[in-house]
Amino acid sequence: MWKVSTIDDVVTGEHSIQPLTADTWDAFAGLVERHNGIFGGCWCTYFHDCAERGPGYEGSRAFKKLLVEAGQAHAALVMVGDEAIAWAEYGTPDELPNIHHSKQYLAEADIIPDYRITCIFVDKRYRRQHYAKVALAGALGLIAAQGGGVVEGYPHEIGEKRMNNSFVYNGTRTMYEQAGFEFVRSKGMKNTVMRRTIQPA
Repeated sequence: MWKVSTIDDVVTGEHSIQPLTADTWDAFAGLVERHNGIFGGCWCTYFHDCAERGPGYEGSRAFKKLLVEAGQAHAALVMVGDEAIAWAEYGTPDELPNIHHSKQYLAEADIIPDYRITCIFVDKRYRRQHYAKVALAGALGLIAAQGGGVVEGYPHEIGEKRMNNSFVYNGTRTMYEQAGFEFVRSKGMKNTVMRRTIQPA
């Protein structure tokens, strides 16, 4: 099981964790732009309430920047130098109300968590080097610094068949189990609800 305080033990190499803020927006935007806006130009906005999002790539970009500047969008950025190479989006359910299979999720919910982790993304140049794990650990560290609480993630059951990265947008069940999360229940065909309580830092 990982310890939130030992992110640097997950992979070798020089990296740091920084929160997504107005000060780190350019690094985040650089990662998104290198990958054509991520998942069809989403800019990692899907899980927010998107009623005010404009159309297309530019609409998503402007909406995400507005949320970041207002302190309503959070993520752990994995940085190598000044370049963001991965992120894990997290936030309260109010910040991130849209999750896949939400009707089933709400019907079966036993609690509402303090935080959700909804999207993990790694630069294509750095994949298969465990940086998704680093991003997840970074998000848990930032949550601990903010007071901790019950954290849910919704990773994928991938079985033996490798899935396209576009579908494994929140990591795998195995990765979350290694990070100390417990399986709660299935959600949809390939999704799960995983949960861990993070103590304050």
